[in-house]
Amino acid sequence: MKQFYYNGTILTMEPNLYAQAVLVEDGRILAVGDETELRPQATDAQPVNLDGACMLPAFIDPHSHFSATANSFLQVSLEETISFSQICERIRSFIQSNRIPAGSWVIASGYDHNQLQEKRHPLRAILDEAAPEHPLMLQHKSGHVGVFNTLALQLLHVDGNTPAPDGGRIEKDHGVPTGYMEENAFLFYQKQVPMPSLDDLLEGCRKAQERYASYGISTVQEGMLPTQLVPIYQKLMVDRLLDLDVVGYADYQACDTVFAAFPHAHGQYDRHFKLGGLKIFLDGSPQGRTAWMREPYLGGDGKYSGYPTMSDRQVLDAVLYAAGHRLQLLAHCNGDAAAAQYLSALQTAVDSGHPLADMRPVMIHAQLLGRDQLQLVKNLGVIPSFFVAHVYHWGDIHLENFGPERANHISPANSALNQGIRFTFHQDAPVIAPDMLETVWCAANRLTKSGVLLGADERISVLEAFHAVTINAAFQYFEENEKGSIRPGKKADFVILGTHDPLALPAEDIRDIPVLGTIKAGKWVYRR
Repeated sequence: MKQFYYNGTILTMEPNLYAQAVLVEDGRILAVGDETELRPQATDAQPVNLDGACMLPAFIDPHSHFSATANSFLQVSLEETISFSQICERIRSFIQSNRIPAGSWVIASGYDHNQLQEKRHPLRAILDEAAPEHPLMLQHKSGHVGVFNTLALQLLHVDGNTPAPDGGRIEKDHGVPTGYMEENAFLFYQKQVPMPSLDDLLEGCRKAQERYASYGISTVQEGMLPTQLVPIYQKLMVDRLLDLDVVGYADYQACDTVFAAFPHAHGQYDRHFKLGGLKIFLDGSPQGRTAWMREPYLGGDGKYSGYPTMSDRQVLDAVLYAAGHRLQLLAHCNGDAAAAQYLSALQTAVDSGHPLADMRPVMIHAQLLGRDQLQLVKNLGVIPSFFVAHVYHWGDIHLENFGPERANHISPANSALNQGIRFTFHQDAPVIAPDMLETVWCAANRLTKSGVLLGADERISVLEAFHAVTINAAFQYFEENEKGSIRPGKKADFVILGTHDPLALPAEDIRDIPVLGTIKAGKWVYRR
């Protein structure tokens, strides 16, 4: 089956940036060029009139959590809540409207203490008012901290004598847990919360695919795949429920089990799913003040710098394991101390004779990566995947936590570009919506929610920002010969934007462009 796309602007992301038409056959790009030149080859093709719109290679998600995005459809949304009372109101309403029986778990996610009137986390006494008969877990918008109510703590067997796992914290008041936990402690107990039913999760996965596709994304990431998610992905594959490509990164602590469960998906797609490598966490989030910094945060005692979640030895072991098994390694590093720990482990691996060229190691978030660290990033072939939308969503908080000098250098994309470092952009969904156009807008404008210009010298062009979510993202996945640009032989993965040419628009207008459609291997997976 052939399709002929014409009467629009084609941004190829190739050196010959513009084209007029694209010919597709059986999900692959057959030809790209002028409309008059391609028409003789398209006599038996289905015509697709772009009607003056712009077509780009479909956006590629370099880091998010597909299953968590699916789960978000089954949880209480605390997005945009501004007070403890509003949080409680939403939880009560969710329980009532869904007729959740007493004793059943309730999960709520998306609150941000920075945006609450109280400017702190709601502790278990508050949550007990909202759900006295239900075990309740609140997940912070960052995904790195959260709160449990009293009934949840009892079911999880957490009391005043419970120690926190290394790299985590269980907050206690006079020896009694408050319900608030950070990093490895929260992640440990979060995994013990019962998962929703398989049918509910599969329906969430369907909605999650629709959500990604509505933003022009055709390739998605499962940024941390523990053993608990294995049955979900096996079911998605058996029933062929994936329309988008999903790349999973196994939890390093359980990687042998995860890889054994998908024998035909090691580095190659099996029914739209493949295992891309391993994932480790080295620190937390800057807005939650758990990112590990070389210099202290502002405020408090002036000595607190966050903390690591892994020891130097543990990080090195993960790097050596990945190198020895020729697996890509993704390391979550928000703070510059965490970045230094990862870079040091990679350098030690190189010095001991382990080449990294085949690994394409990735530094996830890299928000406070120091500009003085970029040369080592380049030398080691590390791909920073910047969470550049933080500039807008939490830029004002970063100014409070770090001051102007450090906050201005968050997500140093232009500095990386000037050093010839290939980088990508992501949204860490469901932390924020997988809105690629908003991310491109953030990279080009670098405005906070209050309108502060944060790091003018780190702004990049709209074209370079598009590179970060197309061709560079394809390279991160070892798929630069398959995706990321519109070139003969590549997959026919496209996004249709409601503008004639986004590069001709003022940079401040980019996030207002509508996504008209998303095409995966020549098939429409979303139409506005």
